Amino acid sequence: MPRDANDLLHGTLDVLVLKTLSWGSMHGYAIAQSIHNLSKTELTVEEGSLYPALQKLLIKGWVKASPRISETGRSVREYRITAIGKKQLESELDEYRRVTKAIQLLLDNA
Repeated sequence: MPRDANDLLHGTLDVLVLKTLSWGSMHGYAIAQSIHNLSKTELTVEEGSLYPALQKLLIKGWVKASPRISETGRSVREYRITAIGKKQLESELDEYRRVTKAIQLLLDNA
């Protein structure tokens, strides 16, 4: 059963969004679909979680948004990662790897 990204560790959604945007600019629905598809449908990101997370990333300056017309002709905001966001992503990935390694050590020795 797919897991809501909100159920994961705090801050993981930010990392997932930043990592997804590191591959190229996308609108919100495309970000959610990419996370869902690349996780082999294990993760879902609901609109009620994604858009507040994107707003927070915009305020922090880690992403920028600009209006564009989608493939379906709808007006959407296209998000892209900033240089500051790329640095933050690397920092977050280092921290995530450190924590998951510690969790794995605990689980392997339990």
